[in-house]
Amino acid sequence: MPKDLSTSNSVKAFLAASKQHLPSSQHKAQGRLLFAMDATASREASWSMACKIQSEMFTAAAGLEVGLCYYRGLTEFHTFPWSQNSTVLKKQMLSVSCAAGQTQIERLLEHAVRQGSQQKMKAVVLVADCIEESLDSIAHHAARLGLLGIPLFIFQEGYNANAEKAFRHLSQLSNGAYCRFDINSLAQLRDLLAAVASYAVGGLKALKEHDQGKNALLTQLIKQLPAK
Repeated sequence: MPKDLSTSNSVKAFLAASKQHLPSSQHKAQGRLLFAMDATASREASWSMACKIQSEMFTAAAGLEVGLCYYRGLTEFHTFPWSQNSTVLKKQMLSVSCAAGQTQIERLLEHAVRQGSQQKMKAVVLVADCIEESLDSIAHHAARLGLLGIPLFIFQEGYNANAEKAFRHLSQLSNGAYCRFDINSLAQLRDLLAAVASYAVGGLKALKEHDQGKNALLTQLIKQLPAK
């Protein structure tokens, strides 16, 4: 239980592009990535497939230490221990189910800031479809991530215009990036996760090598990131 508080061509391409950055499983991870999931009921229709894609991607992403967390229900925010073990991460991911409730992005960002203040993280990823909190009350947390050098990547499922505006603002405050994916084309989510995993292991250079200008969605992602 968590503590309170199809491999595809895309996967193969990620592995090939980032191979030079990946240490053996016996070595310390080169990247730490906090991966957060919106597990509220509005995402239930696509939940099983999205979790499958997510678990496959992080199973494939050697060299990455992942801290999974999610929110659901009225007050639930859960975190799992950090792990580099692909079997453990997959079990963690697939153990989560949806429950009706409101978004808790503020709690997520507070957790991300605490974690990033204690030990260096390469990125935070949030997969969500909406935001029901005041942007004014949470924006400063995203800005603090930016000051810590931890970009926030927000991948939005669906086409909620108000959520898109808020998510774009939060990602910009952290020097991160925002992209939207279609619930009927979850391959887009697979591509985005492969890209951000590559970034977390090898930085912007690895992300550009992964994309090579061939994927319009990833090119859009890269253009939002500060040049380094």
